[in-house]
Parts: sequence; structure tokens; C-alpha cells
Amino acid sequence: MGMQINTNLAANNTYRNLAATQNDMSKSLEKLSSGLRINRAADDAAGLAISEGLKSQVGGLTVASRNAQDAVSVIQTAEGSLNEVQSILQRVRDLAVQAGNDSNNSASRKAITTEATALTTELTRISAGTNFNGTQLLDGSKAALSFQVGANSDASSQITVNLANVKTVANALKGLDGAGVALTGAKNNTGVTVSATATDVTITQASGGASFTATFTAGSTSAVVLASLQSAAGSNFTVTANATTGFDIVSNDASKTGAIAATGTVVGSVGAGTIGTAAAPLALDFSSATSAAASIATLDKQIAAVSTARADLGANQNRFESVIKNLAVSKENLTAAGSRIRDTDMAEEMVTYTRSSILSQAGTAMLAQANQSAQGVLSLLR
Repeated sequence: MGMQINTNLAANNTYRNLAATQNDMSKSLEKLSSGLRINRAADDAAGLAISEGLKSQVGGLTVASRNAQDAVSVIQTAEGSLNEVQSILQRVRDLAVQAGNDSNNSASRKAITTEATALTTELTRISAGTNFNGTQLLDGSKAALSFQVGANSDASSQITVNLANVKTVANALKGLDGAGVALTGAKNNTGVTVSATATDVTITQASGGASFTATFTAGSTSAVVLASLQSAAGSNFTVTANATTGFDIVSNDASKTGAIAATGTVVGSVGAGTIGTAAAPLALDFSSATSAAASIATLDKQIAAVSTARADLGANQNRFESVIKNLAVSKENLTAAGSRIRDTDMAEEMVTYTRSSILSQAGTAMLAQANQSAQGVLSLLR
């Protein structure tokens, strides 16, 4: 091999190897400091795609597990209220059995009726007041509740809880206190049309087209119907209860003088004469032994209906608890799979780093030697 000074091939070769070694050492330092084997797509393109998919699954399963736990809380809220409903029904049944004895005089029956009325009024309040985060559970407005218990968008990631049995109980409880209302009639004034059925009422103002429609469950108490009407009326009308006519509707728009004399004038009424007189789903009477016996039979049916509804909710709760356990196992396994793909094996990477570090030191030393080798030419020039 000739002696050259313009091109130091040994130094170039040593430098190339040293640069590659230092690049490997830099990657090892990055992996050791981050704990991740894949820090950029270039590290492992296929592995990155797989690990990102697994990360989405794990994140979705984490949220789905919380959703399932919320579902259990919803069911427990509803079932807890039904538990108290059943306790009240049992007490009312005891009163009905007591009223079935002709040893009771009128005063005694009146006392029994007073307690039963108070208890059944509370049943109506429980039906209207039981909710979870604003979602009514026992008023019959919900036929089903859907819960996302999976990480994907397919049907297997969702569970629907059928509330048909709960709704049956709810509709009965609404009329238990005898205050059920059925909208059977309507009073129309000039320029205003009021139409009503057992489940909805529509008010339309001809001049200007203001209108609203309220919908509710048949057999709702007058308070529930009034709240529905007031909510739907908005700012165009004012709706108030009227013991004689039912519900009064008043226009708030003074500009409609062609059809209505002035604001504050009753322009229509709904359900005239029906408040508290409609047939209730559960009518209880303790005035005689015969009526008390009929009330016992009615209450037995209702207690059985509540038991069915509670059993249905309990079965769904057990299902969600199984879902939570399954989600925990799936999350654990998917997390382990993602870790194997993306996380750094610290021991193995430390071996790689140590090798690169030693090679880097050796390469630096050899580069110094290669730079010195060309100085031998100077001896020929003396």
C-alpha cells in the first residue's frame, strides 16, 4: 500500500464507524431515558401502528369500565327507591287488611285512610323525584337506558337496560293517590286553538303562529301535567292550574289584539273538570270491608309488579358487575401486550448501550492513531 497524505483512508474508515457507534449510543440513551423502545415511527413502524391501536383499546376500556360502574349506580338508585316503594306498599296492604275488619268504626276507617293517603302521596313523590344526574328513573318517561360498556362502536359494546317493568310500576304509582288527570276537553277562544288527548296537548295562536305542544304519560298527576305544559309553553304563553277549568293558558303577546283582547286574558283551558276525578290506575278504598278486600287484591298485584321490576334491575346489576370484571381482565392483557411492543427492556438496552460506549471510546482512540499514521511521511523528507 502506498503512502498518501491527501486522503487518510484509515481515518475516514475509523470516523465512519465511530459516527455509527455514537448514533447507536444516542438511540440507546433515548430509550433508556424515556423507557420506550419506540420513540418515533422510524424505530418500528409496524410496532408503532399496533401499539397505538392497543393504546386506544386500553383507553376505551378504562372509560367503559367507569361507564359500567355508573350503570350499577343508576340501577342501585332506581332499585333503592323501589325498595322503599315496596315497604310503603306493604304498610298500605297492612292497613287494607286492618280496614277489612268490621270492628272498625267510621273514625277508625278515616284514620286508616289518612295514613294510607299520606303513604300513597309519598309513593307518587318517589316516582316523580327519583333521578340520577337529572335522568328520571321511576316516572315512566324512560322506556330503556343505553350504556357504553366497550371500547368500540359495535353493538356488542353497548348494553340496553329495558325499563318496561319499571315503567309499568311508575305509571301505576302516578295514579295511586287518586290525583291522576286525563285531558279530555279543551276550551278554545278566538284566534287560539287548544286540542288535547290523554297524552298530549297542543296550543296554537292564529295571529303570529305562536304554538307549543306538551307530551306526557297518560295518568300523570296534575302537577306533572302542569310542569310539562309550563315547560313547553316557553315565553309565548303562561300556564296555570285552575281547580274549575283544569289548566288555563294565557297569551303573553299584547300585539295579538286582533285575536285576543289583551295579555292576561285566558285564551284556552285544558282538561276542564278532570283534575283529581279521572280514573286512577290504582284506586284504594278503605270505607268498607268489601272495598278493603278489593284494595288488598290491587296492592298484591302492585307488590308483585314491584318485585318483578326489582328482580329485573338486580339481574342487570349482576350483569354489569360481570362486565366490570371482564373489562378489568381485558385491560390488563391489552396493557401487557402494548408494553411488550412499546416499552424498553432496560437490561437488554443497557447491554447495547455499554457495548456502544466501549466501541465509541475505542473508535475515538483509533481515530487518533489513524491521524498520526500519516506523519511517517515526514521522515522521508529529511
